[in-house]
Amino acid sequence: MGDTAVRPGVRIGVDVGTVRIGVAVSDPDGRLAVPAETLPRDASGAGELRRLAQLVEERGAVEVVVGLPVSLRGTAGAAARDIAGYARRLATAVHPVPVRLVDERFTTVHADRRLQSAGLAGRQRRAVVDQLAAAILLQDALDAERATGRPPGRLVTPADPDDTAAARRREAG
Repeated sequence: MGDTAVRPGVRIGVDVGTVRIGVAVSDPDGRLAVPAETLPRDASGAGELRRLAQLVEERGAVEVVVGLPVSLRGTAGAAARDIAGYARRLATAVHPVPVRLVDERFTTVHADRRLQSAGLAGRQRRAVVDQLAAAILLQDALDAERATGRPPGRLVTPADPDDTAAARRREAG
């Protein structure tokens, strides 16, 4: 379809890891994604969700893109199901701003290779690799929208508080 217009507005990219969350932002024209910050994961997720909601508000974001770790075959395993649940909680925290799940295959690998080729040592890379992975997945989403004229990935429905409470009871139970 060529180079079509991307919907205007800042977008936030989120790469959710087990220890850290990488965050990236786009320019208001939706052309360029850049690394923004790395958030530590906390046991409940409440602090990081609050910070992400704060970033959405501060930046005036029109959309949040969350990386979905699918397998090489394109199937969703346990990690993808966990991230989908996280994305639902995030969608609730930032509502009415839409949250979309996008394929993030190889983003962290690409980010780590870029940082390694730039000469960063292991500890230095770990400090920023998640941000760069988030920027890569967000840039891929922007490029996909520009190529197809359609929003990337799939829209996430906010979590129903009753469903979330029931799921926590099942997990505890």
